[in-house]
Amino acid sequence: MPLQRHDQSGEQMIPDKEISQDTPIKLLLVDDEVGYVSVLAKRMAKRNIDTITATNGNDAIQTLRSHRFDCAVIDLKMEDIDGIEVLKIFKKMDPTMPVIMLTGHGSETAAREGIRFGAFDYLTKPCDIDDLIDIICKASNREAPKISVHDKY
Repeated sequence: MPLQRHDQSGEQMIPDKEISQDTPIKLLLVDDEVGYVSVLAKRMAKRNIDTITATNGNDAIQTLRSHRFDCAVIDLKMEDIDGIEVLKIFKKMDPTMPVIMLTGHGSETAAREGIRFGAFDYLTKPCDIDDLIDIICKASNREAPKISVHDKY
């Protein structure tokens, strides 16, 4: 049965195409820690999440201009553009795309500011991969994939 996407107010969105559980989630992952992004993208691929990565805010904005995503995950602290600023730009470019903020320990206040500017949710790094995937799936109106222990790592 096709799933329906809703915006933050609960209004049903008219999708470009039907969303099914078999269709991979299209994720934009933005973080300036190259190793972290690489490992996380590989782990997402095992869970039917197609991930395009950007290692700075400017690249993320350019990527969003040329691709459509079901969800984005943005690090709060980056060298070129602050994650809150990237969030604001994303919300102007695609107001219905859910954005999840990642924040380092002690930055929860800034992450809550992200919620004020339209972020779907936030997690503190380092975060549990299953928690992140659950939030990505919720934001994308999908069920979390069932995965064996062998595929987890």
